[in-house]
Amino acid sequence: MLLAGAAAGVTQLRIEEGARSGARALARGEDPATVARTVRTLAGGSAAATVAAEGEWFNVTVTDRVGGPLGTSIPWTLTARASTRAERTGGVPAGGSGLTDGKGNR
Repeated sequence: MLLAGAAAGVTQLRIEEGARSGARALARGEDPATVARTVRTLAGGSAAATVAAEGEWFNVTVTDRVGGPLGTSIPWTLTARASTRAERTGGVPAGGSGLTDGKGNR
């Protein structure tokens, strides 16, 4: 149980950093493909990311399953979300408002 808790903690830290970095990239006006690469690099290849735009605000939500022996036998999914306001005017960055997964697939 201690190892499962540690794996969950590490996973949560990774996806939180991925969500924050993805939100910062969106605020700078990066395109969704760049945001997906940023999230995947920091949160891990198995993490899934979604982006929602509400006016000049962007919400990046990253989810991933906990690894390890208990993480694979128990469906344990963690979520992190970060929000930011666009630094540039004009709303959604080029390429649309949605990422459906951390691999850049819509």
